[in-house]
Amino acid sequence: MATQPVLAEPDPFGSVRQLVEAVLPDARVVEVTTMGPDSATHDHTEKAAGYGVPRRITVVRGDGATQRLVLHTSTADSFGHERRSDRAAEMLLAFDTFGSIPAHVQIVDVGTLTHDQRFLSLIDAGEFYLLTTYAEGQVYAEDLRRIAAERRATSRDVERCEALARYLVALHAAPGAQPGSYRRAVRDLVGHGEGIFGIIDGYPDDAPGAPPERLQAIEQRCVAWRWKLRGRDGRLARTHGDFHPFNIVFDEQSKISLLDTSRGSQGDPADDVTCLAINYVFFALGAPGAWEGAFRAMWRRFWRTYLDGSGDAGVLDAAPPYLAWRALVLANPAWYPAVAPRARDALLAFAERALDAERFDPDDAERVFA
Repeated sequence: MATQPVLAEPDPFGSVRQLVEAVLPDARVVEVTTMGPDSATHDHTEKAAGYGVPRRITVVRGDGATQRLVLHTSTADSFGHERRSDRAAEMLLAFDTFGSIPAHVQIVDVGTLTHDQRFLSLIDAGEFYLLTTYAEGQVYAEDLRRIAAERRATSRDVERCEALARYLVALHAAPGAQPGSYRRAVRDLVGHGEGIFGIIDGYPDDAPGAPPERLQAIEQRCVAWRWKLRGRDGRLARTHGDFHPFNIVFDEQSKISLLDTSRGSQGDPADDVTCLAINYVFFALGAPGAWEGAFRAMWRRFWRTYLDGSGDAGVLDAAPPYLAWRALVLANPAWYPAVAPRARDALLAFAERALDAERFDPDDAERVFA
């Protein structure tokens, strides 16, 4: 690798010295050089891209011996490192695995660079945690369960349905900020462990209504849809990423609170719209008469309110693979073990029809209950 000395500063090694001396108290930093990706030039084998710019650190130990270390940092790119969490995962995976490979360089420390440019060691860290505020109220799924049981929707239920559609209109009005994030979102939709590939892998081989060959055919359709969507970067918008009824909370005054935004909070609006809408179908499947008595009207009201408010008719063009993903989740025994085989078959058939169409037609939901 080509090397280039770092520019002199009042303290030429700055926070690097602080880091090394905290990890290796008997070490003294004597040189820091920036390492390029490749020393070859004007040759077809020249390597231009890498996943960060490492720095080589030369130290003198207490016994006089010289030792060289490498400080790896990571920068955002379009190869699955767009999000800070991606880059953190890369470092933590290296920490967990470098020592398992014979003759591999070894880990000395792992950590983070703080906002004031200090290095903070995580060498003693285990699992990570998240502390949040609490959303007062009741998850929207409880509303849907009541509606299914009573086979009727109240005026408040209709108002909440419209409020959720309007919320998404406002949410999606903000464009996405990171170039390349739309392709990442489409790739994650299909290939992520929480996406279509991962959800399908979570099905038992003997799931009634979902034999492996049926799931494989759905997966293949979704891969084809990836190539239809991946170039539509202009559709990138702010999204919730997991807008289902267990992540939506209403208090007694119908104030909305949300839980667990996911997948980088950027993607295609069709993700959020289909994620919620399909639950009006799902909750009706286990309650004969609930579709005709309540959920049909809510399904139509939700779609009409969103489409009129957003003016985004393109959401119907992008919806099929997102609808299929959500149908696969709802039909998966690992996620919803009480789903009857007939309901599972109906959900998967709904997804199959959507994937086979050029454009999603909300009226196709009627065929689920035909």
